[in-house]
Amino acid sequence: MYGTLKKLIKFLGIFSIVLTVLFLVYLFKNLDILNDPDALTRALKGHLIIGSFAFLLLQIIQVVIPIIPGGVTTVVGFMAFGPILGFILNYVGIVIGSIILFLLTRRYGKPFIMLFIDEDTYSKYEQRLASSTYETIFALNMASPISPADILVMITGLSKMSFKRFLYIILICKPISIVAFSYFWIYGGRFIRSFL
Repeated sequence: MYGTLKKLIKFLGIFSIVLTVLFLVYLFKNLDILNDPDALTRALKGHLIIGSFAFLLLQIIQVVIPIIPGGVTTVVGFMAFGPILGFILNYVGIVIGSIILFLLTRRYGKPFIMLFIDEDTYSKYEQRLASSTYETIFALNMASPISPADILVMITGLSKMSFKRFLYIILICKPISIVAFSYFWIYGGRFIRSFL
């Protein structure tokens, strides 16, 4: 049963990457998002409430089942809903997803983590748990826009860190990574486009 579940998650991971690529092709080709960043916002006009809830749910799922590329959904949130609502939806979704992921790991331990990563990756991160500076490493990674955040949330679920401390770090550090990642891709893309 466990092996079948692991294979299913691997298949869903590949499937979600294919869907993400197709979605990006649609954004670039049909909506011309590079030349018209507001195209997605206009496409969602009239469906803001349903779109917001659907996006929030997607953002929670992509954290809890880390097979959907989270960076893509984060950027899409900003592009679709604007900087304020996009940030709120990203932040709330990622925080709720991180809490669920942390608690699932606390409940099910290593077997849960092994559904998503291999033994080598697990060993590499597990070694950091013994470090006296792990909490600082975790906080810096949660603030970083390029860290393997979902893996670290799961690994932290195995640590002695209290839920309260974990939540405090997530609430303080996640806004930094969300804004940095999104603005890097949105404005970095515009900067590159200015040279083309």
